[in-house]
Amino acid sequence: MIGVDFKKKPLTEIYGENCFNEVTLKQRVPKSIFKEFKRVQEGKCELTLAVAEVIANAMKDWAIENGATHFTHWFQPLTGLTAEKHDSFINATNVGEALMEFSGKELIKGEPDASSFPNGGLRSTFEARGYTAWDTTSPAFLREDNSGTTLYIPTAFVAYTGEALDKKVPLLRSMVSVERQALRVLKSLGDKESSKVSVTLGVEQEYFLVEKEFYLKRLDLQHTGRTLIGAPSVKDQELTGHYFGTIKERVAKFMRELDLELWKIGVTSKTKHNEVAPNQFEMAAVFTTANVATDNNQITMDIIQKVAARHDLVALLHEKPFAGINGSGKHNNWSLATDTGINLLEPGENPKKNAQFLLFLTSVVEAVDRYAPLLRLSAASANNDHRLGGHEAPPAIISIFLGDQLSNILGRIKGDHVEEGAKLELGVDSMPKLPKDMTDRNRTSPFAFTGNKFEFRMVGSSASTSTPNVILNTIVAQVLSEYAEKLEASSDIKATMKEIIKGAYEKHGRVIFNGNGYGSEWVEEAARRGLPNLKATNDVLKYYLADETAELFGKHGVFTRGELESRYQIYAEKYINQLHLEGKTILKMIEREVIPAANGELKERAEVINAASKILSEELLLSQMDGIKALGVEIGRLTDAVKELREHVERSEFDSVDSHIQHSRSKVVASMEKVREISDRIELMMPAKAWPMPGYEEMLYHL
Repeated sequence: MIGVDFKKKPLTEIYGENCFNEVTLKQRVPKSIFKEFKRVQEGKCELTLAVAEVIANAMKDWAIENGATHFTHWFQPLTGLTAEKHDSFINATNVGEALMEFSGKELIKGEPDASSFPNGGLRSTFEARGYTAWDTTSPAFLREDNSGTTLYIPTAFVAYTGEALDKKVPLLRSMVSVERQALRVLKSLGDKESSKVSVTLGVEQEYFLVEKEFYLKRLDLQHTGRTLIGAPSVKDQELTGHYFGTIKERVAKFMRELDLELWKIGVTSKTKHNEVAPNQFEMAAVFTTANVATDNNQITMDIIQKVAARHDLVALLHEKPFAGINGSGKHNNWSLATDTGINLLEPGENPKKNAQFLLFLTSVVEAVDRYAPLLRLSAASANNDHRLGGHEAPPAIISIFLGDQLSNILGRIKGDHVEEGAKLELGVDSMPKLPKDMTDRNRTSPFAFTGNKFEFRMVGSSASTSTPNVILNTIVAQVLSEYAEKLEASSDIKATMKEIIKGAYEKHGRVIFNGNGYGSEWVEEAARRGLPNLKATNDVLKYYLADETAELFGKHGVFTRGELESRYQIYAEKYINQLHLEGKTILKMIEREVIPAANGELKERAEVINAASKILSEELLLSQMDGIKALGVEIGRLTDAVKELREHVERSEFDSVDSHIQHSRSKVVASMEKVREISDRIELMMPAKAWPMPGYEEMLYHL
């Protein structure tokens, strides 16, 4: 694909050629079927088997014409990865002839063996049945590789009882919820044209590239995705020479192939560039609905890794693969848009629309303040714990950046004394014209308003965008429902809007912070404001079990209490197992590689000094012995630290899941850090040729 000649075949022809999008569907089915299917997508009617049969046949013919032999229901179980089971189109007649068939039933529903997927207690282990259901809102696509071509059908994944076993079902539910409440508010404000509100999402994906040969020599990268040991490079990112720099030709070739693969399946890969850390890169896609954007990002991560392998590279999606330099995030750019073309978070030129904008803006501010622990929970993982709080990653304290102008406007509505002096009345004639770019970008803020959307910068690079958007959609839906109740009961909409905005800002304006989120002063200031500082995953997992959480998500039909409890069990187990795996991995690396190499170096130095003792002065011998003793002392310390870590990793008796979580965080992580600190000192004491694995200089400055 990297040899495509755009002069002979323009990008406009390549884009979407492997995507069964609306244009393709419309070309291949009768008008009546297409219209009925659009009604299904809009939620106006149920999908009938008759319609599904026609679409399935058209989809099959299109796929086969493009070389496909198999299809798969592609879904997103709670492993955090994607899953697929491939079935061929082939069937045999009674006389042994081959038929290529794909029925409406096969399109609508699949039944993979679900027994080994995590379910968190929603079902018994012996109950193998699970169902995949076609998501009509996300287009099917073809995946091409050296093994052939396969039709991928995005699907939801549910248990026999109908409970969600995946990340797609809750996202779809939350999108319905926030749409319903936003429409109530719009209707109260006199909007008689809008009939649909979509959650729009643009995702920025960061990643690292390393040589495959280096990756295969690092047990930690293979098993955990990050370097558990490794002394810092002499040169890191202090000169920021890599950021937005010229893209090396080898990387550019990789990026070109990545773009082409994404474009062919309809993923609008828009931006690519060098990130701040050496060998770190970023790509970003154009905005689409949150559901499709999440699907697109999941397939993007997979394609990044597969394309990298073709170039003898390995793509690292871990949030912090290298200590001491930037980690990788996934900036979640979120907004709300109507089917009439209005972005509800874009300041308009019309004063009346400005008032509507401020109301929706305020709803997000209030939601983020009231439900900050849930928003923090949405980005929680063992991986992300290493990233948050430094090297351009936002701190764990949830705050909102609005910029001075917006903060000033809200302050005047509240009645604060500001530089301009007079209050700003929320009348249709007194609102100012608001420019689109009224804010700068604050890279230290976890939740920043960036002109016509909110950028949630806390999400980790390996995470699905589903969970943060499920929570964001639901908390905003709750606040909008309360606003709608007030507006629906009001006889003076303008006065009620002002009352809502003023009251919300008075109570929840504490979450707005436009300064440096990295400063120690902000930690102290946040504490004075009463903002929670939930530093790590072990501090927030418990919120899945809170009564308030169950009440919120139950009210909006997003999660049942059982589904929330299942997610606690799954993510708690994943957290514990991940740290346990890291502990076992670093133990194996130290005991089988580092200590033998260090002892070998110690022996070699001793032999050299012994051989040279006849020709060296006593002063020189003592100086050389000091170096040997220092290395020996560090080896002894490392041996003791390994023993301590092993005890923590191998402990198996705990009173509860939470006590196991806390042990993993306070004991296992602390012991791993101690082992790493000593190992890294030993690495710096040894010649490069004696170190048993590639170091930071090699991995970060060799492509």
